[in-house]
Amino acid sequence: MPENFQTFTARVLPADLQFDVEGDLTLLEAAEMSRVQLPSSCRNGTCRTCLCQLISGEVSYTIEWPGLSAEEKAEGYVLPCVARPLSNVVLDQPLAKAA
Repeated sequence: MPENFQTFTARVLPADLQFDVEGDLTLLEAAEMSRVQLPSSCRNGTCRTCLCQLISGEVSYTIEWPGLSAEEKAEGYVLPCVARPLSNVVLDQPLAKAA
């Protein structure tokens, strides 16, 4: 793995699941690799199936404009299928479960 990639921890509430996000993986990719099931469908930021709220931390997106309104972004909503963490993150996703 290149030196400039870091590993961050993602925690998903209310199930209190935790997984590491390494390198340039999205939150959804890392969750799946760790056997944490988050709702998903399109994997390109358009269907909004994976929509959840970012309680703490910071993300960047793999695409220029993910399918979020300005209001949703302001309220802290994120799309894990196209979001990469820039820090440790805590997400609120009531439908998450361990695989």
